[in-house]
Amino acid sequence: MSLDFPSADGGERPMRVALPLLNLVPGSMGGSETYAAELCKELVASPHVDVRVGLPASARGFAPPDVSMVAEKVPGGASARDRLVSQLLAEVSPPLRRLVHDADLVHYPLTVPSPRPPRNRPFVQTLLDTQHHDLRDNFSRSELVYRRVRYDAAARRAAAVITISEFCKGRIVHHLGIPAERVHVAYLGVDVDEFAPNLGERDRFVLYPARGWPHKNHARLIEAMSIVRRTHPDLRLVLTGGSLDPLGDTPPWVDVKGLVSRQELLALYQRAACLAFPSLYEGFGLPPLEAMASGCPVTAARSGSLPEVCGEAAVQFDPLDPADIARGIVEAIADAATLVERGLGRARQFTWSRCADAHVRVYGSVLQPGDARSVSH
Repeated sequence: MSLDFPSADGGERPMRVALPLLNLVPGSMGGSETYAAELCKELVASPHVDVRVGLPASARGFAPPDVSMVAEKVPGGASARDRLVSQLLAEVSPPLRRLVHDADLVHYPLTVPSPRPPRNRPFVQTLLDTQHHDLRDNFSRSELVYRRVRYDAAARRAAAVITISEFCKGRIVHHLGIPAERVHVAYLGVDVDEFAPNLGERDRFVLYPARGWPHKNHARLIEAMSIVRRTHPDLRLVLTGGSLDPLGDTPPWVDVKGLVSRQELLALYQRAACLAFPSLYEGFGLPPLEAMASGCPVTAARSGSLPEVCGEAAVQFDPLDPADIARGIVEAIADAATLVERGLGRARQFTWSRCADAHVRVYGSVLQPGDARSVSH
């Protein structure tokens, strides 16, 4: 299948794809922000796609200037009010309306369909997970309503839905009733060139980089570390990430660093005795792969997408059982040499170029022959 379009002069041209990112809040969106940034970078370099990125004023510089359309009157922001105001303003923004009208296809990598596509334009939505169905108690009533309208209803209307693991695909089909053939998996990637694997001695601490949300399971990890320290009293626990204040007082052997720079996180990956990842729910889970790329042994929960992503390169455990989490930590440190070798190989299997290629194939499948904007076979 050719991924190029007939042009007015009888030649071919790339697909014109609009990527509105009007709900982007730089520096505060974790893995979804990494996904959006890497996808933009790869699509800009693709010969099959002519991409244009729509940004709120607060996200200026997120994508290269020559492919960016910055909506000066759309402020962006993280609060519920900021989100709604920005989405309303996006609907009446002439530059943003041109962005989606001039495209062959509109893709919403950050899920929310803002601004709405024209009726005669197909759109693709990325839905990173269905936490609002699987972990309803973690969301306010207003957030559940917002996601039902802006996430679920849009996914049912989309020509195709892209998600990031087979686990997520199964949950989307289950909760939203979307036919499986309309839901496509594009695994996230790791830029292995960003990481310098440490194959030598490591420090005596266990690392967990995660926000302090309930499903991240910090309390059980701390309990597990207290068990580990009965036989390994020199091992400490290092926690990074935002929203860790709800953890309250922690034992003196827990170092709560909070938000750290990217460079500090990379250094922690290099030095940690192992990464422990006890999350109860992940749509993908980038930190285990980033740790593997750094030469850090990994032990991870047997939940969500983590077994699918980590494969045989991590020691798996039951995240509801602190004793089993403790076992995973001890085994990962003891079997470091094997896990490091497996982890380096595993991390190399997940690349952003493969992720982008999967997106381009979905775009091509949506634009069917017979449509004036379709891809030719």
